[in-house]
Amino acid sequence: MKTLLCASLALAFWSNAAADEMVFNDCLAGLRGKAEAAGIEGASFDANTRDLVPDMGVLELLDAQPEFTTPIWDYLAALVDDQRVSDGQAMLLANAATLAQVSQEYGVDPQTVVAVWGVESDYGKTFGKRPLLVSLATLSCFGRRQDFFRGEFFATLDLLQSGDLKPEGLTGSWAGAFGHTQFMPTTYQRIAVDGDGDGRRDLVASIPDALASTANYLKQAGWRTGEPWGYEVKLPAGFDAALAGRKNKRPLSDWIARGITRVDGTPLPASDAQAGVLLPAGATGPAFLVFRNFDAIYSYNAAESYALAIATLSDRLRGGGALITPWPTDDPGLGRGERKQLQLLLLARGHAIGEADGMIGTLTRRAIVAEQQRLGLQPQDGRAGRKILDALRREGPPIQVPL
Repeated sequence: MKTLLCASLALAFWSNAAADEMVFNDCLAGLRGKAEAAGIEGASFDANTRDLVPDMGVLELLDAQPEFTTPIWDYLAALVDDQRVSDGQAMLLANAATLAQVSQEYGVDPQTVVAVWGVESDYGKTFGKRPLLVSLATLSCFGRRQDFFRGEFFATLDLLQSGDLKPEGLTGSWAGAFGHTQFMPTTYQRIAVDGDGDGRRDLVASIPDALASTANYLKQAGWRTGEPWGYEVKLPAGFDAALAGRKNKRPLSDWIARGITRVDGTPLPASDAQAGVLLPAGATGPAFLVFRNFDAIYSYNAAESYALAIATLSDRLRGGGALITPWPTDDPGLGRGERKQLQLLLLARGHAIGEADGMIGTLTRRAIVAEQQRLGLQPQDGRAGRKILDALRREGPPIQVPL
């Protein structure tokens, strides 16, 4: 009976896969003429799409972006940790000449440019593993937002046709962002520049191209040279949280008159610059005054948590410290070093989770749930937080737990 069930499931899977591939191939055939109308030569379209097979896994990710599904304290803990700060400071030194030229030409400080690089690809370490054309072709033929992804698909084909990109090993995120600073293809077409003077705009193989293009993006998004992105601030007692919001900007002098100061209590610089109060975790968590440059960062990926990660990382790269106000949680998030420690503790207890790499995947979450259940911790949600790490540390010598 079990063998028949497995065979039936396998047959159903094969049938679904075959049907998806048939729909995919018909879709690509229909897109060929539209690509030609967009300037893609038929021969180029055929060469770059001939062996594509749909990746249906990307459809599950359409509504699961971490910027919108991860608690802010977890999101920032993973992206603005000591390792990323240390690596970023090394990148500032290694690329000092390029960054000085970029800053002079585009007016964006080196720390902000490097912070984007660090958040987007961990300074070129993680470009994304999904074949770019496969992801974009799949999203062009299945799911919602097909028109949007078709534009990105055609833009990628255009960049390949022009010679800016090489097809070999071209990978990116599930949604099509790629390169050192993870440009979407249409953004690449509009904004990318040749930073190293070789006649190509290559954000995959050329760090100067990527850094210059990132600075150009921020400049085009309204970056104001010499102005801050914002400050962590202290709100006065009884502050009306209804006044908060990135878009609800008032003159800085108005916020000062309402009693807002820097987080350490020192006065803010007198100015009539427009600023908004950002409360990413509500009135009891860290508060920020954000200016026009925060909006420029936000435009890179429209999520306030994302913009805050880049902004606070840039401050750390300037020598600043971590946020002063604690997040309103009794279970703070973990940086990558602490996540690796947690994974080592799980491995020592017999959980087969693979390498301790600081990346929290399905196997690690399952192991955390098992340990939360064993220790009686609540909630038993598989989250890599401070509570489970501290509990395993307190236990002493590892205890082999059968899976």
